[in-house]
Amino acid sequence: MEIEIYSDVVCPWCWIGKRRLEQALSSYDGAVTLRYRPFQLDPTPVARPVPLIEALAAKFGGRERAEQMATQVTRVGAEVGLSMDFERAIAANTFDAHRLIRYADERGQGVEAVEALHRAHFADGVDIGSRAALATVAAGLGLDAEAVRAHLDSDAGTAEVTADLTTARQIGVSSVPTFVLAGKYAVTGAQEPETLLAALVEVEDRESAPR
Repeated sequence: MEIEIYSDVVCPWCWIGKRRLEQALSSYDGAVTLRYRPFQLDPTPVARPVPLIEALAAKFGGRERAEQMATQVTRVGAEVGLSMDFERAIAANTFDAHRLIRYADERGQGVEAVEALHRAHFADGVDIGSRAALATVAAGLGLDAEAVRAHLDSDAGTAEVTADLTTARQIGVSSVPTFVLAGKYAVTGAQEPETLLAALVEVEDRESAPR
């Protein structure tokens, strides 16, 4: 079964959803292929790097509200073994990060790239809007940093990521993570592992039923 995962690497619930999906898959016997698809929570350019907590405060009505949101999601993340530091994280436009994910996926490392970018953003305070920083993240996956930087400095992958973002809108993806199972069935949100496992089993049953 193919699972297409629409997500953004600056979305904390996408990281949580990724970990919960992995937990569900550990109890699932079927063969699964994961394909990460791009989505941007905010496609506007980021003029200069700013702490994420400041960006959230400006967007959601003040620092107190931003800190409440950060505390809640950090607690949920910790429940699945994730460390998030919103004070350290840097707000970033993720278009180039999605280009890197596509580049890595073509080399069999798309899932690893998504994990590395989540960790870089939420735990390590890396500005993943920076192409130099993205090349460093790629090097940590064993990819050629110079080749990645050249790829990002060109137009390579731009049309493809743009097309994927358009597809996401056309099929009605409006929040992430969204998991599309077998190209037909959508599960939205960072659902609990039990819910995701039940969805996998149900889709498998539907797809294997006589027609």
